[in-house]
Amino acid sequence: MVSPAMLIVALVIAIAIILFCIIVLKLNASIGMVLASLFMGVAGGLDLMTTMDTISSGFGSMMTSIGLPVGFGTILGQLMSDSGAADIIADKLVSAFPEKRSIWGLSLAGFVLSIPVFFDVTFIILIPIGITIAAKIDMKMCYVTGCLTIGATTAHCVVPPTPNPLAAADIFGFDLGIMMIVGLVVGFITVLVSDFIYVKIHNRGIWNEEKDVNHSSNVVNELVAARAAQNDAKARPSFGMALLPVVIPVVCILFGTLGTAVFDEEPLICSFLGNKLVAMTLGTLGAYLVSLPYIGRENLEKSAGEALKSAGVVLLITGAGGSFSSVITATGIGNAIVSLLGTDTTSVIPAMFLAYFIGMIFRVAQGSGTVAGMTSMGIMATIAPAIGCHPVWIALACLSGGNSIGHVNDSGFWVATNMSGLTVTGGLKTYTLGSFISSVCIFVLALIGALVIPL
Repeated sequence: MVSPAMLIVALVIAIAIILFCIIVLKLNASIGMVLASLFMGVAGGLDLMTTMDTISSGFGSMMTSIGLPVGFGTILGQLMSDSGAADIIADKLVSAFPEKRSIWGLSLAGFVLSIPVFFDVTFIILIPIGITIAAKIDMKMCYVTGCLTIGATTAHCVVPPTPNPLAAADIFGFDLGIMMIVGLVVGFITVLVSDFIYVKIHNRGIWNEEKDVNHSSNVVNELVAARAAQNDAKARPSFGMALLPVVIPVVCILFGTLGTAVFDEEPLICSFLGNKLVAMTLGTLGAYLVSLPYIGRENLEKSAGEALKSAGVVLLITGAGGSFSSVITATGIGNAIVSLLGTDTTSVIPAMFLAYFIGMIFRVAQGSGTVAGMTSMGIMATIAPAIGCHPVWIALACLSGGNSIGHVNDSGFWVATNMSGLTVTGGLKTYTLGSFISSVCIFVLALIGALVIPL
């Protein structure tokens, strides 16, 4: 029997192994997670074969649960991008705001589009619109990049079917509809509050046009010209049709949750439609239907293939996160944490801060929000049942920490910085600051929820 203290030491070493593999050896995060899982299992008292079986079953369980939904969601997002549906949604949301407040519309457009679409694709789609707005009303690029980052990273952090919030329901064992409802409400409030705070900070003059803008870059002019040419040449779906692929899975998942809440015995139709695989399948079929007239039958498969190139890496990391979570659960480390740190560990406030800072440490150290969120959720799930709040709030604390400080080791940082024509300092003042404000806002709202709505 391994002592609680040794289990904690083993967990610290396992975390160090993950970080060493990613940062020093430059290995894919999934390899680091498997190696850490192997060490954690053996050091935690499991025999070698049991550890390997647990790693395999953890990966398989996670992929069984979310593998197809994540893959279908990626295809859905790519089809929306290729067909122009994403552009239509963005244009409508931005134009719904007065010209001087159009930056808020851009941020909300980023929030909506990042529900089915990965951050980098969302940013690439929307940044030309933001640049056009900035040129029209004489706005500095810092407002465009930061507010767009806030909207896109917030949805990617808390709203299914993006991988981490989709996995959260399985890792912590609660209904996905709850994650959807809470994620949408918390995310929407976060975007509005974070935009307000971010704009107030930049209004105080922290931006330096000489140092923060890359004056040798011609990206701004190129993006504006490319967007004008695209708008002239490309037929696109109506706003209602463009929204269809996003609305279908959301409605299906919420329909299933409503059936559980209203009926003592959930009707079969509610269970069926509320299943995440069914919801994402229907949403993806909707995306095919919307896209077909605009990209042609021959390009549908090409779009799907392109989408799955990026989905493969995400699925591998997510599955490896499931392996790590299964191994640390099998070692009984949750009880070890509780016994070592005492009853305060199961109090809401200390547990929430612990979840946030675990996610933050991983995000700062290795850059990937997916890795940070999956790892922190895997650790916190072991003690979540002993904490006096609904696990959705613990999940949000983990996810917000994983969304906290994206900097030069984060691919999203370079997408935002380079596509906006900024220097590294400009990226830190926009992408990094925006994502950090968003993460703090999500955490505060989650903490309030945990205290006010405990179970």
